[in-house]
Amino acid sequence: MTASRSPCPRHGATVRASVLRRTGRAATILVAALATLLVATPAGADPASEKQAEAEAVLAQIEALDMEVGKAVEEYNGARVMLDRIHEQQEENQRALKIAKQSFGRAQDALEVRIHQLYTSGDSSTLEILLGATSIEDFLARVDATSRVSEQDARIVDEIRAVRAEVKEREAELEAARDEQAAIVAELEQRKAAIEAQLAEREAMLATIRDEIERIQAEERRRQARLQAQAEERLAEEESAPAPVSSGGSGGGGGNPPPSQYGGVVGVAMQFLGVPYVWGGASPSGFDCSGLVMYAFAQVGVSLPHNAAMQYAYGSAVSKSALQAGDVVFFNGLGHNGIYIGGGQFVHAPHTGDVVKISNLNEGWYASTYVGARRM
Repeated sequence: MTASRSPCPRHGATVRASVLRRTGRAATILVAALATLLVATPAGADPASEKQAEAEAVLAQIEALDMEVGKAVEEYNGARVMLDRIHEQQEENQRALKIAKQSFGRAQDALEVRIHQLYTSGDSSTLEILLGATSIEDFLARVDATSRVSEQDARIVDEIRAVRAEVKEREAELEAARDEQAAIVAELEQRKAAIEAQLAEREAMLATIRDEIERIQAEERRRQARLQAQAEERLAEEESAPAPVSSGGSGGGGGNPPPSQYGGVVGVAMQFLGVPYVWGGASPSGFDCSGLVMYAFAQVGVSLPHNAAMQYAYGSAVSKSALQAGDVVFFNGLGHNGIYIGGGQFVHAPHTGDVVKISNLNEGWYASTYVGARRM
């Protein structure tokens, strides 16, 4: 499995601009939905048909907005991953600083021995220079200016000074990076809250067509039950079939890597069908899209970051025609992903208000926004 390179914190401005553009598109979608509902009803139209058409139009608009929100959430997750990496670097620098201080203490002890030697040897001029220091910095400066101190002692002091300066510089850089990332996360949270408010307004509008929505949702639940039964039957057949023989082909850029080692991840993900979508969720109590992928693969020993775009940098590329159960499929400019289960289907956590479910890779929004797949 190939690990991704750590993203650069200085990409924060790009992330912010991207979120702003998407938020603007989301607002446009909302306005379009409102306009759809405000269109006058044609004379003589069937009220039941109108209600169903109205409900389906609103649902389609909500789905489009949900996908934009999902992409913003994935950028939020990515910023959090970058923050975690910065925190790890800070901890490493703290350890380095502690070691440097210990080294400096040992150097001080060595210099004290040297001063004692100078005292016992009667070299009063050097003692006067060194003992007249008013601070550690002044002491070091005096050491530099005192040619009578051994070159070895001077080298120790120079080394410690260099270590201290380097650690301070690294701490300052990491602190600036941490502040930048914290600002990005705060901004993403604000954008997410704004879009959630829009969704709440849409939910209030849906109350007027609640019966029709409930009927559509009941049909979707029945469809999901059928898809789950079909998927489980197919998986059982695949488990009982002989293992495929590798042709020995290359797993490079041709999009046909070696057979998947992690087909078992499908069974893990399928256990969570019906679990609600939760912002930033990565546990059985609730998942977002990359959170489900990360959690499922962790159960089979594969560590992935909690961000769809970052997960795309792992594993090997695989062509759509060569997909196998366990491959990770990506959509919407790497703003959404799921786990392929075979038969043109994948399991994923779609968006707010929905649950972990099975969808068809080659239909509707998923077909039109498909990006690619990776085999871990």
